[in-house]
Amino acid sequence: MNRMTPHDAPAGTGLGVDLGKLQESLGYRFQDERLLVQALLHRSYLHEVPEPPLESNERLEFLGDAWLNYVVAAELYQRCPTEPEGVMTKLRAALVQRDTLALVAGNLGLGPYLRLGRGEERSGGRRRSSNLSRAYEAIVGAILNDRGEHFAREFILATLSELFTSALVGEMGTDYKSELQEFCQARQWDATEYRLVSEQGPAHAKEFQVAFTLNGEILGQGAGMNRQQAEKVAAKEALAALKQREVL
Repeated sequence: MNRMTPHDAPAGTGLGVDLGKLQESLGYRFQDERLLVQALLHRSYLHEVPEPPLESNERLEFLGDAWLNYVVAAELYQRCPTEPEGVMTKLRAALVQRDTLALVAGNLGLGPYLRLGRGEERSGGRRRSSNLSRAYEAIVGAILNDRGEHFAREFILATLSELFTSALVGEMGTDYKSELQEFCQARQWDATEYRLVSEQGPAHAKEFQVAFTLNGEILGQGAGMNRQQAEKVAAKEALAALKQREVL
């Protein structure tokens, strides 16, 4: 079977670039680059190609999701010898949820490499959390097929390293937006709002700036690759500011 190169990709697919740079970002070089290409292939693309060279990334995503959950669970089991099952379940859920994986995928630079149909491209598919998180899981599955469990495990632990640290010091698994809402409702503060401050960058790599206000006063600001992520950061900052005021 002939190996597909990035230059075989039709114009507009997002793969007419050097995959070597992406592999440097991933910290892993594929023996079979076709697996990496497939991991980036969204099903919307298949509807626009008469004879697609590969299937979509969905089967790789299925495999990668299962291995990701196992590796994260096993790592938490080793690192948290005194924590009960409920706590570890909550931490695992926070580490493998869609928005978390989308953030990791964004940091790895997967967005520009996704192979999308024209409709998905026009609707902002390169920055959509579901597409990014699924591509990350598909890459895990691709590495499993390429060189086996050890390398797939090392990839997960390397790319989630900072998030594991955050989880273990109690900075993950918290729903800051819900906690902030409950905090304000308990004090009957109704004039709260998440306000979009700015939206910058190209379509495939936008950054959203959001502010949380109470009675028109900005109490927290956050940035993210989508509005939801930015709101979570703003909520965390606002909650800390409000709690500090009560102490004073």
